[in-house]
Amino acid sequence: MNNNNTKKNRILVIDDEEHILSLLKETLELSGYLCDTALCGQEGLRMLRNKSGYDLLITDIQLPDISGLEILEISGKKYPFLPVIVITGFATIESTKKALRMGAMDYIPKPFTTGTVLSAVHNAIHASFSRIRGRRFRKIVFRSRIMEQVMELVSKIAKTDSTILVTGESGTGKELIARAIHSNSLRSTQPFISVNSGALPEGLLESELFGHVKGAFTGATATNHGRFRVADGGTLFLDEVGNMSPTMQVKLLRVLQDGEFSPVGSSDVLTTDVRLITATNINLEEAMSKNEFREDLYYRLNVIEVHVPPLRHRTDDILPLAEHFLSRQMGLEERDSCVLSSSSASILLSYRWPGNVRELENAMERAWILCENNAILPEDLPGRMLSSLDEPPNIFPSGDGIRLDSLLENIEKHYIINALKQSKGNRTLAARLLGLKRTTLLARVNSLGIAKDTGRN
Repeated sequence: MNNNNTKKNRILVIDDEEHILSLLKETLELSGYLCDTALCGQEGLRMLRNKSGYDLLITDIQLPDISGLEILEISGKKYPFLPVIVITGFATIESTKKALRMGAMDYIPKPFTTGTVLSAVHNAIHASFSRIRGRRFRKIVFRSRIMEQVMELVSKIAKTDSTILVTGESGTGKELIARAIHSNSLRSTQPFISVNSGALPEGLLESELFGHVKGAFTGATATNHGRFRVADGGTLFLDEVGNMSPTMQVKLLRVLQDGEFSPVGSSDVLTTDVRLITATNINLEEAMSKNEFREDLYYRLNVIEVHVPPLRHRTDDILPLAEHFLSRQMGLEERDSCVLSSSSASILLSYRWPGNVRELENAMERAWILCENNAILPEDLPGRMLSSLDEPPNIFPSGDGIRLDSLLENIEKHYIINALKQSKGNRTLAARLLGLKRTTLLARVNSLGIAKDTGRN
């Protein structure tokens, strides 16, 4: 959900320090969020009860009346779909890990930067549908054979401690796969820590991963334990690892080789036991050829690769995912159900989805907000989806009625014509693009009445 969506995400922040509340409120509202604040735990709980519609809760662990851990427990029972981020100042590693085991999406150590806060908030809101609440993991929606193969691989590797590299385009759900691996592993009762390596500059990323001691640099007014220490015994997920600087690549390599690291400003050598899962949307082999990514680090990270295919290669999943996102909207808002019209379903199947599953999720939220009369029509979808169709199939051949076989034939015809155009009329290549035998494609071209010279002109 980005800031230019119709809906603005509403966030509740609970902290007993007024200057912290003011800073967080200003930071969040400048970034397009709606923010309410509470100075104690009981006031925050009253606001949760009296004002519905919060998309995220941020709470300090140490509060004057009740602890943030109690708030986390109460919210987990009463508002199970509300993601929670905890703020830690003088909290121990044990209390932070306990909060994560209890279902917190992330933690923000004090002192924090606006970049750290916004990154944590963005990730928590976007990943809330895939989060772990206790030890329960919400189902990954798929129907395609290609995703079935991905999940079979996930099932095989989850019980191991091998380092995993998850590859795929932006928006395909790489973190969802990482969480699935963790939740089915022997470490599932321990924390799952997610860090966006590409969202933080080098200095902040080093402190975020390895921690720092008090006084290590200007603004370091308290010790930060670092993600490697908090994730000890669990799983650390590094997203966008391909954007990591050469210096950070060397430091990460040392941890992988020796299991050792030093906090910023300290000469102490610490050890950690984490299962590392990394993800990237860039081609690391190409980056290696340009000397932008270390070859030795690549082979350390890529013990087992899980490639998440783009949505355009798993069209069997488009409608199930669309229905899933619509069902989730129904669970968040008290409204009559809204279903996809046949014409809208056809458009979803024909669209290329450059933004992948994340784009589909946002499109369904938009359609849910705009739909009337319980049906999502083409005009409820983003305009780019309509303009991407050269010749939208006519799926209403007779009045308001619809024949399923006619709909399927039109969709099939549309895909075959597109494949023939892409292959410039080469039947063998077009069949390969469609996953068909050449003889099968020729038979379908004849039966559907597609011109024999399609794609050649």
